[in-house]
Amino acid sequence: MSQQFEVEKARAEAVVSAGERRRAALAEVDEAKFSWFHAKACIVAGVGFFTDAYDIFSISIAATMIGYVYHNGGSNTTNQDLGIKVAHSIGTFFGQLLFGWLADHVGRKRMYGIELMIIIVGTLGQAVAGHAAGISIYGVMIMWRFIMGMGIGGDYPLSAVITSEFAARRIRGRMMTAVFASQGWGNLASAIVSVICVTAFKSQIHSQPLTNMKAVDQVWRLIIGIGCVPATVALYFRLTIPETPRYTMDIERNIKQASQDVDTYLTSGTYVTDPIHNNERAELPKASWPDFIRHFGQWQNGKVLLGTAWSWFALDIAFYGLGLNSTTILTTIGFGSSTALPTKQENIYQTLHNAAVGNIILAVGGLIPGYYFSFLLIDSWGRKPIQFMGFSILTAIFVVMGFGYDKILSTGSGKKAFVFLYCMANLFQNFGPNTTTFVIPGEAFPTRYRSTAHGISAASGKLGAIVAQVGFSRLINIGGKNKFLKHILEIFALFMLTGIFSTMLLPETKGRTLEDLSQESQDHFVQDTNVGTATLQKRSGSETHSDEEDPRLAAQA
Repeated sequence: MSQQFEVEKARAEAVVSAGERRRAALAEVDEAKFSWFHAKACIVAGVGFFTDAYDIFSISIAATMIGYVYHNGGSNTTNQDLGIKVAHSIGTFFGQLLFGWLADHVGRKRMYGIELMIIIVGTLGQAVAGHAAGISIYGVMIMWRFIMGMGIGGDYPLSAVITSEFAARRIRGRMMTAVFASQGWGNLASAIVSVICVTAFKSQIHSQPLTNMKAVDQVWRLIIGIGCVPATVALYFRLTIPETPRYTMDIERNIKQASQDVDTYLTSGTYVTDPIHNNERAELPKASWPDFIRHFGQWQNGKVLLGTAWSWFALDIAFYGLGLNSTTILTTIGFGSSTALPTKQENIYQTLHNAAVGNIILAVGGLIPGYYFSFLLIDSWGRKPIQFMGFSILTAIFVVMGFGYDKILSTGSGKKAFVFLYCMANLFQNFGPNTTTFVIPGEAFPTRYRSTAHGISAASGKLGAIVAQVGFSRLINIGGKNKFLKHILEIFALFMLTGIFSTMLLPETKGRTLEDLSQESQDHFVQDTNVGTATLQKRSGSETHSDEEDPRLAAQA
């Protein structure tokens, strides 16, 4: 009799609802200590962004080389250069929307790695692209860069959401920033690889005729092709990363499997899918078009999506448009185009070498430090203060650069000041909205729409990049070469000002759980369920989670 009493007492203490089990599993994720699994997730996601940035920035010097090779030492036409450089942005725009939607409907794990395969294929396609009587090298490059852009676009919502959903509450901002900061290292790596490759082929570049610049052709293909290496290394780890517990619970509605996953990956970094025993399905809100309209049709939710999308759009107009000044900056610091050497071939080599070294200086001088200022402060100061500060300072910088353009560049000291302002603009883009526009959309939406909303926000940013690349490249020479550039900088200032107002629409996500940020009540989130009661135990790597596996309950039988 006493044994029966003890069994019933154990059952009364152990049995909980599916909703309680969900809250317990989420709490375990949110309060987990930083572990090797968290570090591994950052590295695996970060390698993708490293590759993205490497591929994006390496095309700048590669496009110059293509001009030398296919124009007998000359340069690409405006349309050829624009086509090569904007193709990836257009592909990225569509990739962000498509993969954002797929990750919410098919699964984070199922899609993760596919986008990296697309990047690898697109990169290799560029490296071996050919020219023939029936097709232009430019058409082939545009096609492959569009395909590569689709993969890069998919990386944004997938990496952001996977990192966000695995991260503990108090370190989520730093984990997401660490992933995004890999872009700075990818940019730096592309410049370093360019210096090494150009230097290695120095004698051939000097000696080969302008009508057969084989060495330059090999160099640009080598620079781009090397971008496949980190992506290939990371592919296995992406394909084997576990599904996020939030997706398993809230979209697959399998709370039991998610609870088991939380225990397993937090203790061992691995996971086991058990479709036989872990096949219970809870009743939770499901993603659908009417539900999407209902959710974002409420101003408290719609304003957040509007705020993330416009902030990213405004930021990317200036972020990509700032590259229009790179020629002026590199010339000012002594790394511009070379024209003074005895032969055309020597000038070509020196121009390529200057561009690569100059980009190393710019990366170290502003891009990379900005990411790590954000990393240090994002979980203590908060996302909104950093974004407010960034947009405010950028507004002031572009006002000075635009309205004082002619006067600043009229003197030697003024040119040095212009270089300083340029580096400060790079610094406060990354220690500011370039980082936070990536982080906030990965936190501020419900699980069933988190990836879709991040994709919409990121695609809005890429639309801004396309506007900057296409629109401003047409405007810059109105009235003469670079005559309209000062007015473009003034336009940047206006967009940075609008970013201050769009930031007001956003919540502060620092230290809050993703469920709290979703603005959906969690009290009755699991509304009704066909999931039977289950045991909730103090979790450890060897403990179990189902009634039939509990020895206290098995004793009754």
